[in-house]
Formats: sequence, C-alpha cells, structure tokens
Amino acid sequence: MDLKFENSFAQLPSYFYSRTQATAVKDPKLIIFNQTLAEQLGVSGDLTNDNNHLAQIFSGNLCPTGAEPLATVYAGHQFGGFSPQLGDGRALLLGETVTANGEHFDIQLKGAGPTPYSRNGDGRSALGPVLREYLVSEAMHKLGVETTRALVAVTTGEEVARERLVAGGVITRVAKGFVRVGSFEYFSSQGNQEAVKQLADYEIARHFPETKNTDNPYVAFLAAVIDKQAKLIAQWMSIGFIHGVMNTDNMAISGETIDYGPCAFMDEFSHKRVYSSIDRNGRYAYSNQPQIGQWNLVRLAETLLPLFANRDKDPEGKVAVGIAEELLNDYQEKYQAYWLSGLRRKLGLRTAQEQDLTLVDNLLNIMEQNNADFTLTFYYLSQLSEEGSAKDEPLQKLFTQPNEINTWLTTWRKRLADESSIDKKRQTSMQSVNPIYIPRNHQIEKAIRLAEDQNDFSAFHSLNSVLQNPFSYQPGKENYMLPPKSDEVVHQTFCGT
Repeated sequence: MDLKFENSFAQLPSYFYSRTQATAVKDPKLIIFNQTLAEQLGVSGDLTNDNNHLAQIFSGNLCPTGAEPLATVYAGHQFGGFSPQLGDGRALLLGETVTANGEHFDIQLKGAGPTPYSRNGDGRSALGPVLREYLVSEAMHKLGVETTRALVAVTTGEEVARERLVAGGVITRVAKGFVRVGSFEYFSSQGNQEAVKQLADYEIARHFPETKNTDNPYVAFLAAVIDKQAKLIAQWMSIGFIHGVMNTDNMAISGETIDYGPCAFMDEFSHKRVYSSIDRNGRYAYSNQPQIGQWNLVRLAETLLPLFANRDKDPEGKVAVGIAEELLNDYQEKYQAYWLSGLRRKLGLRTAQEQDLTLVDNLLNIMEQNNADFTLTFYYLSQLSEEGSAKDEPLQKLFTQPNEINTWLTTWRKRLADESSIDKKRQTSMQSVNPIYIPRNHQIEKAIRLAEDQNDFSAFHSLNSVLQNPFSYQPGKENYMLPPKSDEVVHQTFCGT
C-alpha cells in the first residue's frame, strides 16, 4: 500500500500535540476496507488481496511510511461544564494526504491505545462503537451531509472492559480536519493568545483561504465557521439525526459531523427525542441542537476576541465583543434559512412563500402527536400526486389519527397548485432528498450483537450495502425501510468509552 503523507499539523509547536505511537494488538483482522474512499484519497497498490497487511497497518501494529502519529490536545465544554484539558484519549492522527485535486484530508486511528490524554482510560474502542461509526458516518456521506468518513474497520483479537468484557476494534477515520472548538478553548483558557492565533492561521490556510485577504481575517474566519455550522445542523434536522453529545470538543471547525458516539436517527418523531444514555436532562435533544450549535459558537468567539480589534484602540474589548455579537446574532437567521430551504425541498416546493414555516411546523406537530415515523412520512409524501389518490394510504397508516394528516395534505396540495407543480418532476425532486433507507438504531444494534456475540459480520455488511443507495428503492430490501417492532426498539445508545 502506498499512501503519501504530509504532516502540516506536526509542524505546529509541540504544545499542540504529543507524539504517540499506537499500542500493538494481538490478532487484528480486517472487517471492511473502503476501496472507493481509498481511491479518492490517492491510495495506490493492489489492496483487495492483502487483508492481513491492511489489518496490521490500520490496527496500529505497523506505522505507514511517512506518518508521524500524534495525539492532539484540546479542552471542551461537556454538557455545559468546562474541562480545561481533554485531548485525543483514544485517537491518533497519522498525518494528512492530498488528493489529485488538491484537497487535504487527515487520517486518524481511533481505538489504537492510550495517549497522554487518556485520563486513566484504556485508549481502546469496543467493537460496537466502531461498527456504529462506520455505518452512520458512511450513511451520512451518502445522504449528502458533511461528515468524517470511515476508511477501515478492524477487530483487535483482544477484549476491552466496558459494562462487560467485549471485543475490541479500531476504526480509521478521514476528515477535512479534526481541529475543534475545544482546541481553541484549551489555549485561550491558558491565556496563550499566540497559540490561538497560530491555530486560527492554520485553520484559515487549511479550510478558509478565502478569508485570508479580508480586512480582518479572524472576523471573516468566525463568520465562515458560523455559516458552516448553521448549514450542518440544518442538514441534521432535515433527516431526523440526533448527534447525542454536542460538546464543544465534538464540534469540528471544518463544518463536518464528528465523533459519532450515542447518535441515532429518529423513528417516531418527537421534538424532544433523546437517545444518549448520558444526556439525562435532554440538553442535546433533537429540538435543542440548533441553539446548542449557537452556544458552542459563542464559546469559539470568546477565544477569538483578542484577534478582532487592536488592543491599544480597544483596551476594554468593547469593539471586539460588538463584532462577535453581530456575527453570532446572524446565526439563527442563517440556520433558519438553511433549514427551511431544506424542508421546502423535502416537501417539493420550488418557491418561497410566507406560510411555508407554518406548513412545516404543522406537519411536524401532527407527526409528533401521531407517533409517525420521520423518514417514512417524507418518503411516502414523495410518492403522492397533486390530485390525491389511493397512494395516500401508506402515508395515512403512519398516523393514529389519519384525518389530521388528511387535513394537512389538503393545504399542501393547494400550495403545490399555487406554483403549478408538475407531479412527475416534483416527485423525482422529492425522492432525491427524502431517503428510503437510514441506519436505523435497531438494525445497527442487530449488526453489533451478531458481530460481538458471534463474530458474524453478515448483518453489518448487508446493512452497509443497503445504505450506499439511500434514495433508491432496492427490491427485496423492504425490511430495511421499516421502523422497529416493539421488542426491537433501542431506547439508549452509548459512547463506548
């Protein structure tokens, strides 16, 4: 395998990271190798018949030529409380690769052993979270959401201690960047403004070069990050995704979904849906995600204030605070615009009208009152004609009170008629944004149970295969469309640490 590394983060001062080698494991075995992603990254060589070598590299037993493994340091607000030092406790950045079109991607092992930031943890990952992250991150990519990617998953041949002894695994993640809001918080909390500036300069060069030659690159940088986060969270909301742990150390500056722990896609819709076992007060519930995004961005802005205005001219920082407040006040408007635009596409609306927000809110409230499945509601809507027909029945069956959705459908169809909607064209458009298949929690749990308990990865591979084409009907795969039966419902998900 030939993977050419660059290591720009390693060129930053040593207080940004600790150089750390992975801890070897006993008997690594390859579960899956993402050949398509590997080709996009420019990995060369015949990889398909060398499973043992791939397992050795991506378990951490062998260090690829040119890699400079390191664990990065950061802080973070976790459930609102500040932890002054966190860092990569079970992740190692091998380096970055540059694609043929000049894109930079970081490559990271997760679960490769302890680092200086493990805080008495084992630095390992259980197999279950590895499989969950692989399935969900790759599904998110296919759904068109900015996300880290999954390159490789391996078993380690060793057990890790969690609630019980379980099989261990390592996942190789790929991202445009792993710098977090918490990375800035770490240096700001130490009063190291030079490091904050160095980190901002690094991110501007890497991800936001268009801001470099503006009047104030750091103000433009914050504005760009705000825009990316507003767009990302709007995407989550439009597909019923709940991140589960929106701490500042889990918000990537690059605008990618990062750190898939107790995440889940909703089945029955609820504004207050929570899956994370550690979110006991619902801080990161579905409906709270937009405002938490803004809260996290305020924490980022606080770290950048000294870069916004000349201290000699603004000794009390009032000008800097005013600049930050103006940018942060734009967040809600940006988020609302992205979200409503996404929902219009999901409902097949080509134009914007004042009553669209009410139309959307009414649908979501009816879905919640009737325990309707989020994904299937929008999918079945995409099948309907403007005039109404027997095709309404599958949608109606999702609702305990069908008359409520029928009333809403009348309003929706009038809205379609107002813009002279053409059924076939509209249906095609709706079906391109309303998935049929999502990584449902009960299906992920089935794949994990078979893998952990019986060393059987067939359910994992089958589910992963279906999720590669989320918007296309796949004959014989109807079971993957369905919400869980009562005995299959997964009420909580876990971080795996």
